Amino acid sequence: MKHLSAALQCFLALFILAGESHPQDRNRLAGQNEALFLQLRQVHQLTDEQMAKIRAVFAASGYMGQGNPAITQHPFTTEQCEKKLESQGVTYANGAFEKICGAKYMAPLYKATAQKPEDARSCIDQFEFPNIPAAYPVVWVRTREAAELCGIQGKRLCDAHEWEGACAGSLEEPDYRFDLARGKTPEQAIGLMREAHNRKYGPSKSWSYGPAYRKGVCAASSRKSPACTGGSWSQCGSNTFPAGSFPECASSLQVYDLNGNAAEHMNLPLNQSQMSSRGSRELGYTEMKGSWFIFDTYPAHQDWCRWRAPFWHGSRVLDKQSHQNYHLGFRCCKSIHGENTASR
Repeated sequence: MKHLSAALQCFLALFILAGESHPQDRNRLAGQNEALFLQLRQVHQLTDEQMAKIRAVFAASGYMGQGNPAITQHPFTTEQCEKKLESQGVTYANGAFEKICGAKYMAPLYKATAQKPEDARSCIDQFEFPNIPAAYPVVWVRTREAAELCGIQGKRLCDAHEWEGACAGSLEEPDYRFDLARGKTPEQAIGLMREAHNRKYGPSKSWSYGPAYRKGVCAASSRKSPACTGGSWSQCGSNTFPAGSFPECASSLQVYDLNGNAAEHMNLPLNQSQMSSRGSRELGYTEMKGSWFIFDTYPAHQDWCRWRAPFWHGSRVLDKQSHQNYHLGFRCCKSIHGENTASR
């Protein structure tokens, strides 16, 4: 009955979402996404084939984009963000990183106490998808769709420990307690693994910018839409900031907006065969990382770097009905130096 109830809840949520979509909103969203597709092609030099696949993923969703344009109210415009960065002399182009990662706006992941950026075997997007400075994050995306979009670009969905390393400033060896998952249901396994992980790292908790939470540093001073009491498309605007609006909201590995703006989908493996960083195509379970755009006034949950969340709205990553909402996006990772990159 428990599984039936979850399936029924998912169906009802989809029914409500479908009923909220109006033709005018759809047209505005389509126009917004067209501008996004143009940016993606130009900035990341994507091919016609890649763009056709990206368009197909967006079209199948019906909701994916930078928020419901009918109600979303961004605190900054992209132009305001660009002027702010220009006045501060901030530029995010990094030729050295681009050479290492083989892609624009990616940062190498490495153990800071023993390695150099050139030793990295994986990289992570410096910003949330579309991974373009001054662009708004893409939200209303499911983990399956995120994995597909990463794969189309020759990247992959990050494992949880990779995001954590990017945030904390050092990529440590994977610490997944697979032994605790044996003989357990996925929900039980995730609970036990999460508890062990958080107990290990809780005493040394940190945020991307330092050892204590600080207001005003990251894109976390926005507000919910007045009528937003749940996760409704028609009532909850994605009131995010342009990516990179807060240059100080960065880890020592030069990865931005890990705290604030949009929370992010990640892959949580329950065994080695589900590790994206080891070339898995089946992937594991959903993990939410980071925090979102209202946290300076409403810290809804923990958001320190290596914190692992409860199994909220949990499912397999590749579940067609994995969770989506107005403040949840993603960023991609990429294996380099001959390691396998899982494409989908």
